[in-house]
Formats: sequence, structure tokens, C-alpha cells
Amino acid sequence: MNYYTIPCKPTLSQYVRFFWVLEHDGVTPAQPYTHRSMADGCCELVFHYKGRFTDIAADGSSSPSFTSGVGGPSQSFSRFHTQEAFGIFGVYLYPYAIAALFGVPASAITNQQVHLPALLGQAGKDIEEKIMLAADNYERAAILITFFESQLTRYHKQPPPVFKAIGYIIKSKGTVTVDALAQKHFLSTRQFERNFKEFAGFSPKLYSRIIRFQAAIEKYRDKNRSLTEIAYDCGYYDQSHFIHDFKEFSGYHPKTYFSGNNEGTEWKEAE
Repeated sequence: MNYYTIPCKPTLSQYVRFFWVLEHDGVTPAQPYTHRSMADGCCELVFHYKGRFTDIAADGSSSPSFTSGVGGPSQSFSRFHTQEAFGIFGVYLYPYAIAALFGVPASAITNQQVHLPALLGQAGKDIEEKIMLAADNYERAAILITFFESQLTRYHKQPPPVFKAIGYIIKSKGTVTVDALAQKHFLSTRQFERNFKEFAGFSPKLYSRIIRFQAAIEKYRDKNRSLTEIAYDCGYYDQSHFIHDFKEFSGYHPKTYFSGNNEGTEWKEAE
């Protein structure tokens, strides 16, 4: 398995966190691969340029995954299965980038995986074709940079203050309070929460919990720290609170996840 990231140009860093690539040539019907994505406060634009996955629903039913699409902010985990070699090119986006780049609020695609042509029409079909025909992943990054710059020109507006508030929650790893953010941006708490949900997909309180959970899973490689230490490092008041959120957002007890003996961590080992 091969996983790596590609930085985006600084002028787009307000919206694009980074590009990422996940490839695996060793997948066969005898050695299938199941990927698990966790709850996330950010969004992803994903292109399957080699191979296809099957989406596995919570009830066990399955359906073919899209070739290209956008995953909105999510509060639960998802599972994907394949029996063939694959290559995926992804773009990790701040949630408010959905409005800035595609003209729709993040709340419109929360907890959804949306086929790109369904979101963008012919423009989605055109960019999908260009990505599939690209010579390599660095060319794919260059194609998308040009596309994003064009989209920003099309949908350009002065970013509302709530964009900074969402970014601040991400930067603080979910430890800042809602009242402090509302006061910082000179909004009533009610007005702030309404604007926040539109561009982040969730209420500030739930969003902060998801971002705090994301900070915890980033401790995966820190094998020398106990679960209690990880919990306190990430702003949890006690271990039971940490376990509750972790199970809700990943489907795993944190002890199981950090053991590495589960699906959804293979790509982290390949970083």
C-alpha cells in the first residue's frame, strides 16, 4: 500500500488543506481490502482513477461507489470494500470550501457522498474525465488547482466571519467554547450557531466534538502514550467521555483502534 500527500499552492490554502493519494496493487479476491473512513469535520473531493469500491451500508447492503464525488462533513464512519487493485486521488477541503468552490453550503451535503456530476453538472463530468486521463498524480493536482482557481472566480464573495471561526475550531482541535467564538466575531450566540451550521454542516458543539475526535486519531502513531494521556491531550475531561465519543465517531473502542488490529488503519501504517 502506498499513501502520500501533495501540498497545494499557498493562494488556495484557505480552502484546500492538501491533496492525498492512496494506492494498493496487492488487492485480489483472495486478499480483499476494506477501508473505513471516520467522522470528519472537513470535506473530501475523491477520484477513483483505478479500480472501484463497493459502499457498505450500516444494514449490510452494498452499492457501487462513484468514480468521482464529494464527501460532506460526517458524524459517523463509513465502510468501503474492493477486491481489485486501486488508486484514489483525494482533496482534503475545509468545509466552507464547498460554498466557495461549488456554490452550495456544506449543510447541503452533510453526511452524504455526492457524485460530482450530480453536484456540478457538465463541469463535473469534464473535470472527472481530465483527472482520469492525467498522466500522474502531480498532473491531477495541477488540473484541480486550475479548476479551483476558476471556481473561486465564479463564486467569489467576501468570506463571512464564520469561516474564520470554523478554521479556529480546527486549529484549536475543538477546545474553544461556542460563546467565546460568538463574542470574538461580534455575533449573538443564536445567529452564530445558525451561520456556523450552514458552512460547517453541524452545530458548533457537535462540530467541536468531531474535531476533538479527529485530533485523537492523529495520535495513532504515538504508541508510548496511554488512552488516558491521549484523552487529556485532546481536551477530554475524562476517559469515559473519550470512549463514548470515539465509539460514536469510529465504531471502535479506542483500545481496539490504537492496537492497530482493525480495518481503517492500514493506510496510516503506510504514511
